[in-house]
Amino acid sequence: MRRSIRSHTSTDFEPATGPPRSKAQPPGGVSTGQPERAVLAGVLLPDTRADLSNPLGELAALAESAGVEVADSMLQKRTSLGAAHALGKGKLAELSERVEAAQANVVIFDNDLSPRQIRGLERALGQKVIDRSELILDIFASRAKTHEAQLQVELAQLEYTAPRLRGMWTHLERIAGAGGATAVGAVGGVGTRGPGERQIEIDRRIVRERIAHLKRQIRQIDQRKQREVRSRADQFTVSLVGYTNSGKSTLMNKLTGAGRFTADQLFATLDTKTTRWDLGDGAAALLSDTVGFVRDIPHGLVASFRATLEEAIHADLLLHVVDISSPTAWGQIEAVDGVLASLGCDTIPQITVLNKIDIADDTSLVEMLAYRRRTVLCVSAHTGEGLDRLACEVTRRAHGETVEATVHIPHAEGKLIAEIDRMAEVRQRRYCQDGVELDIRMNRERLIQLRSRYPAMSLLKGEAGLDARHAPDEGG
Repeated sequence: MRRSIRSHTSTDFEPATGPPRSKAQPPGGVSTGQPERAVLAGVLLPDTRADLSNPLGELAALAESAGVEVADSMLQKRTSLGAAHALGKGKLAELSERVEAAQANVVIFDNDLSPRQIRGLERALGQKVIDRSELILDIFASRAKTHEAQLQVELAQLEYTAPRLRGMWTHLERIAGAGGATAVGAVGGVGTRGPGERQIEIDRRIVRERIAHLKRQIRQIDQRKQREVRSRADQFTVSLVGYTNSGKSTLMNKLTGAGRFTADQLFATLDTKTTRWDLGDGAAALLSDTVGFVRDIPHGLVASFRATLEEAIHADLLLHVVDISSPTAWGQIEAVDGVLASLGCDTIPQITVLNKIDIADDTSLVEMLAYRRRTVLCVSAHTGEGLDRLACEVTRRAHGETVEATVHIPHAEGKLIAEIDRMAEVRQRRYCQDGVELDIRMNRERLIQLRSRYPAMSLLKGEAGLDARHAPDEGG
């Protein structure tokens, strides 16, 4: 059974009862029980970042990911969106005819629409209208499996809904206060603002309170995530970032055997997963797979998912995975770069990983990227081509400035011994009465950090700068 587009309001928030916002459809994206059949529409503006060879291709993929059958599509070129209906009169009439001919029960716009535009379109078309942001929010809601992801999606949905509440209700009758004798008056009671409060004001207040509550919960999650990330400060951390459906999860599975869910669909996974990546020769890193990005992703969604993206924000290295077989690969790169910049991640060292090289028809982008970006590697997560080179490059980055040293560790510091085994190349191990001596080769900064955390570790041989007294402040 096809899943219906849900309302952009959460099940935790139920506005007071009232008539629907239009004669044809209930509030928001609530389904009427019919199969979802859509006509896609879009206005091509001068500054559009859509693929001009197939402007509505991505919107169609998003709709299919939401379980919607695409019946027809229509475009109009304009210098700006019309204030009332986004489209011009002629195109609006054409869209109405297409909706009727296709027997569609939803119209999906590739643009972000104002509440006024949505109301005007719904009145003119007699069907539910949603915009690109609402569609993306719906997909995220369907994919959110963990409590953390559900909170983040709900916050983004409510922040989207808040300015649109006026369009959800056509009744603006004033309600009685706590002393009212009617059923409507009973809605007031203790806790309302008193006589004369409009229904729309009650709904807005409920939404504001829920948003504040969600932000508090997500702030606590964010703080916990930051503590988790800081606890890995002595390990080299790598984050996979990229456009949705670029093959990040498939690549992670190939590199680590993580068993990450994969599917040929947009936003197949929302939750971050971190696992150990064995790079060979005793080297290892922590590899994280993060939620994929998309062109014109709602700003509120990025802000809400900041806690989920914490792994990328604090990573030592980003692997920017690009679907090199996509004709819109360059636009996808720019979209991801924009989101990373908004998160403050644009200064983190980055390797551009061109994935799906086994099915790429045009390699001209490879040459252009090699010229414009420092490190570009071609791989295939499907066949395994190029993955050895990727591991070697990450190993080189992880080692950074390597040093050789001999350290003494008491037997009681088993955790430290295990950490060194994981982080360093142990060239020789000598057991003595009060501990173990290790001849190691490892990253200089990480050895300094270990010495500051474990005072019991003695430096028997190595440069003076490795003394724990020279260790940087880990909180800085």
